[in-house]
Amino acid sequence: MWIADQWKDYEVIDTSSGEKLEKWGDYLLVRPDPQVIWNTEKKNAGWKKKNGHYHRSAKGGGEWEFFHLPNEWSIKYRNLTFHLKPFSFKHTGLFPEQAVNWDWFSSLIAQADRPIKVLNLFAYTGGATLAAAKAGAQVTHVDASKGMVNWAKENAAASGLSDAPIRWLVDDCVKFVEREVRRGSTYDAIIMDPPSYGRGPKGEIWKIEESIFPFIELTAKILSKDALFYLVNSYTTGLQPAVLSYMIQLAVASKLGGHVAAEEIGLPVTDSGLILPCGASGRWQRNA
Repeated sequence: MWIADQWKDYEVIDTSSGEKLEKWGDYLLVRPDPQVIWNTEKKNAGWKKKNGHYHRSAKGGGEWEFFHLPNEWSIKYRNLTFHLKPFSFKHTGLFPEQAVNWDWFSSLIAQADRPIKVLNLFAYTGGATLAAAKAGAQVTHVDASKGMVNWAKENAAASGLSDAPIRWLVDDCVKFVEREVRRGSTYDAIIMDPPSYGRGPKGEIWKIEESIFPFIELTAKILSKDALFYLVNSYTTGLQPAVLSYMIQLAVASKLGGHVAAEEIGLPVTDSGLILPCGASGRWQRNA
């Protein structure tokens, strides 16, 4: 398992009964987590001193309950700054477990000793975009939500990356890549963080089990001949690491060589000393 254990401003304190107690900077949040299927005694005082609690509804969705929590605040990871604000369906605007991937590809970019063009698809609030840009890459950031792209721009400004070579695009990721194929555009690295289910700006439907492999094949067409890396993240329990590895091997490594690896990604839990699984990632890199 790849573990994001270098955080200073974020911490999973405890987990129990379908929920996790987290510290985000100065604030404590309790949020549901489908992986937490165990019931253990909630001994940590933070469970009762929380600043925000997302209550899952039996009918689907849910709502936040707040206790002295600001509308927005910030945390840092290394030299990056992220604005946080609780919004729909339990999210805060950041997936902390992805830091283990940021560190991995940032090192590859920094050591490449050449210009690296990165395409970040389903790019959300820009965690991977910022990490790649800070490492020295040119980044094309694509997300179907205008609000998320604007949020990512705010994070870039807070991280001192307002003038970095980042191209911000509000677009359907599949249609964008199809146009890039027709244009003959290429990238040295591709990152994608696809949702399990989503809609594009014009109502395009994305179902990951049906769409992911054709999309991986499509994106492989715009990898440069000397591509550096390729990264696919999945939060869908049906897409095990071996499935990600298989797809990347077929679509990318069979044509470009290199090395494929896939693992669960996770976060350390302070009180138990155990690891909370947070999905999986599949990686390809030219030189292992």
